[in-house]
Amino acid sequence: MIKGLLRQRPLSEQPGHALVGVIRMPDAKVSPLNAIIRRIVGALLFLFAAVIIVYIGRDGYTDSKGDGISFLDAVYYATVSLSTTGYGDIAPVTDSARLINIVVITPLRVAFLIVLVGTTLEVLTERSRQALRIQKWRNKVRDHVVVVGFGTKGRSAINALLAEHDVEANQVVVVDTDQQALDAASALGLITVHGSATRADVLRVAGVQRARSVVIAPNRDDTAVLVTLTARELAPKASILASVREAENVHLLKQSGADQVVVSSETAGRLLGMATRTPLVVDMVEDLLTPETGLAIAERPVTPKEEGGSPRHLPDTVLGLVRAGQLYRVDAPEADALEPGDRLLYVRHTARPDDDEDG
Repeated sequence: MIKGLLRQRPLSEQPGHALVGVIRMPDAKVSPLNAIIRRIVGALLFLFAAVIIVYIGRDGYTDSKGDGISFLDAVYYATVSLSTTGYGDIAPVTDSARLINIVVITPLRVAFLIVLVGTTLEVLTERSRQALRIQKWRNKVRDHVVVVGFGTKGRSAINALLAEHDVEANQVVVVDTDQQALDAASALGLITVHGSATRADVLRVAGVQRARSVVIAPNRDDTAVLVTLTARELAPKASILASVREAENVHLLKQSGADQVVVSSETAGRLLGMATRTPLVVDMVEDLLTPETGLAIAERPVTPKEEGGSPRHLPDTVLGLVRAGQLYRVDAPEADALEPGDRLLYVRHTARPDDDEDG
């Protein structure tokens, strides 16, 4: 009955443990040797606690010799008890034999238990850790970026975000229905949500209502329209950027609430057409669109010293400016004089470490 009620509840209202497998947090990088050392240390701590407990209550124990329980007896009793070996008619009776049992046999038993049940314990503890991390993340996530679709366009968008260094990998949430794509995203340190972004509940699980930006890059234009409608309803203040294949669907995305729409097929077609006449121009455009090296298009605010001047007289190569949310090219009459609050779109040299987005 309870399980049935859990299934009927929306994903966004499910507890953290019910979302393990839907949300996947990036795995912590721990070497196999460190994992084994941690398990051995944990086993020794349990053994030490058991020894102390037995020794403190030694008046309640007796052995076959009837001479009371020594500290060595307490260690031996704890050892055979925790290792599930037990005791019976065949048991060491001399101190040297018991010491050998503690020093030699017990490490072998611990190693055997690690090999035998280590994998099962790891799975159980990992699921619990995932549940706790998911619940903690859901309570704290703010101003992140949700990327719908981890295909070619989605991957390129994420690479550009990470290359600009203003977004960390754990601030990006990928939503997709392809588990292989999600595994690849998780390997990059991204948070992933398995499900269709056309469902409002899945987007809520991704925290889209508190996201800074939503990048919509599915394989189908109709999917992009539906996801945009859903995302805009959930996140009226977020910046929504969508990609479509056909230009005729741009107005649908705009009407659905997209702030910016990129036509992938026409953009690729224009680059191909340019390549037939001026292939080196295409190389330059690719350089501008690749922020890791060479040149890149960046944005920065106008400084007080630059106010009133012309953007054409600045040392930076200015392409345009943004004023009150409106973009003006550098040759437009509105761009003759810079005003307070303007933002410049300029060509940035990525090789200069001191040249950041804020100028």
